[in-house]
Amino acid sequence: MATLVYINSQNGIAKNAHEVVTYAKKLGEEVIVITTGTQEESALASLGNFGASKVLVDSSVEGNDAQQLTRVIASAVESTSANTILFSHDLVAKSVAPRLSVKLKAGLVSGAIDVPNGDTVKVNVFSGKAYGNVKISSDKKIISLLPNSIQPEESGAPCTVDSFNGNAGEVKIKLISTKKPEGEIPLPEAELVVSAGRGLKGPENWGIVEDLASELGAATACSRPVADIGWRPHHEHVGQTGVAIRPNLYIAAGISGAIQHLAGVNGSKVIVVINTDPEAPFFKAADYGILGDAFEVLPKLTEAVKKFKASN
Repeated sequence: MATLVYINSQNGIAKNAHEVVTYAKKLGEEVIVITTGTQEESALASLGNFGASKVLVDSSVEGNDAQQLTRVIASAVESTSANTILFSHDLVAKSVAPRLSVKLKAGLVSGAIDVPNGDTVKVNVFSGKAYGNVKISSDKKIISLLPNSIQPEESGAPCTVDSFNGNAGEVKIKLISTKKPEGEIPLPEAELVVSAGRGLKGPENWGIVEDLASELGAATACSRPVADIGWRPHHEHVGQTGVAIRPNLYIAAGISGAIQHLAGVNGSKVIVVINTDPEAPFFKAADYGILGDAFEVLPKLTEAVKKFKASN
């Protein structure tokens, strides 16, 4: 019996890869990783530190083609006799896991937040306002793990890396090019996030957000109206219609906290809200609230972080 984990290694081995391998190890079966990236063997072998017994590499898939990935992963399932297939809950998983579910006649649970209790998997429901327990009754099970739901745990040593031919087949959709932000921490992987909304009054004032983020080593984010009017790029928009995040710390300045925004950030471990309006809805969801002007509070927080770093 084995658990098969798909890792998207096109752009390196991200933290969510360590999370999902750790998750797999907790299921108590042999953990085998399948990937289609072109990373160095040592980087792939390091997944053994988190519980993988071996890594299979298929180099025939072009980019993240969902149809090819489905064929390759299905072939790996057959080769390894795996009954459980795991993904990190990212864009690739959202397009591949449902296809694989149909192909394998396997039950699928998307966005798990805890280790299964038998055949029952815990998930967020109603935009994170409640939890649901989903039971999988099929022989084969597919689960995607919501990023930042568990902490990566090292429990082994580097593992073997073997080539694998999963018969990817032809590509029907050709990827022309990709464009990604450079020099930034991807929001879904960020453990610390500093975000702001229309309360900052204009894009020219974003320096105080970036200064604090820089000192903390955090990613920057924004509310939807800010992205819609062009103050910040759309890839920074967090919320129900943007990026859903689960950082350890989320600092929100000048954001009222409408339900659509909360739906994308309420999985954060700690939420700090800065607002001049004592009736702002966001204060009800905050772990810590600061009633004050972001133009005064953010620079003071930045200076406090600098002093703390200097003395520690």
